[in-house]
Amino acid sequence: MNRAGGSRVRWTGKPARVGASGDAPINYREALAWLYSLQRFGIKLGLENIRRLLDELSRKGDLQIAPGGLEAAAPCKVVHVAGTNGKGSVCAMIDSICRAQGYRTSLFTSPHLVTFRERIRVNGEMVSKDAVADGLTTIRNLVADWDQHSTFFEVTTALALKCFSEAKIDVAILETGIGGRLDATNAMQSDVSVITRIDFDHEEWLGNTLAEIASEKAGIIKPRIPVVCAAQQPEAEKVIRVRAAECKAPLKFVTKSYEETPIALAGSHQKHNAALAIAALRAAKIDLSTSAVAHGLAAIDWPARFQSWDKRTIIDGAHNPAAARVLAETWREIFGDQRATLILAVLSDKNLRGICEALAPIADSVFLPKIRSERATAPETLAKVLANITSALPYSITPSIDEALTLARAQPNPILITGSLHFAGEVLAHLHGEPAAFEECRQ
Repeated sequence: MNRAGGSRVRWTGKPARVGASGDAPINYREALAWLYSLQRFGIKLGLENIRRLLDELSRKGDLQIAPGGLEAAAPCKVVHVAGTNGKGSVCAMIDSICRAQGYRTSLFTSPHLVTFRERIRVNGEMVSKDAVADGLTTIRNLVADWDQHSTFFEVTTALALKCFSEAKIDVAILETGIGGRLDATNAMQSDVSVITRIDFDHEEWLGNTLAEIASEKAGIIKPRIPVVCAAQQPEAEKVIRVRAAECKAPLKFVTKSYEETPIALAGSHQKHNAALAIAALRAAKIDLSTSAVAHGLAAIDWPARFQSWDKRTIIDGAHNPAAARVLAETWREIFGDQRATLILAVLSDKNLRGICEALAPIADSVFLPKIRSERATAPETLAKVLANITSALPYSITPSIDEALTLARAQPNPILITGSLHFAGEVLAHLHGEPAAFEECRQ
């Protein structure tokens, strides 16, 4: 462990062992069933469990933790990204730019949309089912007798690092799950700390003021490690400046957008995200060419971020009021004054009124489907929220996504499907004719 509390992992390239004590392996479906069963333990922020897990994996030879850095044949750079909105987009941009430059990358993000394997990628490719099954077999056997239960995210983080330890990589990109200070990814040391725009979300875990939330996000700042930060509201900016000063960490706020070449992701906010991604790579002293930046930004494939499914259907994972406001702005940039036929589903722990207030002005009508996620707000509850906001916006409750899509396609307006990344994933699975993410372990 270093003084910042982060572990350093040396990528050894050793093959994964099946089971910590020679136990029979479990297949991909069984492995995911076990992993999803950990959700019953809920969210537990803290680094004790993940540190123990990484140390035990290291001790048993499944990865090697030592002072120094993430290393393969040559030192590996680690980019750590926190924030409220835009984390995934920034991570995807960094990954795409680095691969365009010829670097071999690893990428850890959350949540996934259609398949769990989306969370863990090596050089742009999702981790294999066999790697997931073998890795989770090892971890399951390792933690079987622990008194302190590991959470879904802790095990997933350990699995990602284990998978990465078997690949020779140049750049590792890690996205926080919730917060930063006590997020499992913060057990790793980094070469640059990146903070995207901070706003209200996960208040039950991070605090009810911007200052409190920013304090948790700024927890990824480590002694003397450079920090690259998006423009922030004053309360958040103050907290970040204080934390960086305490850590003697060089701090740069990125306030200008990237305008030089096209970006595959729509919206002015993505130009700000691109500028942040480029600044982060430079702060980490990762050599880049102008052409690699241009090619990387033009080649990003990051679904459910104002994704055009067809000429009149947009899918976006906006899941809090700030993201919904940005979505509304992007809609106006693309469609002008033309209003949307809105298909909306939101998770029950979100700010329903704030999301609906942001989206109502761009909607002509709303369909509220019943979706299969257990965390979803009941359509009847969303209907009451909409009715309390405005009486001028017609809405209909539908029994399924399929019926909502059928009814929306009968309308003349372009269609906007949004409210949650989980919902976006369920829609994409439906459109692709694949099982939804939560059904993966049942197939």
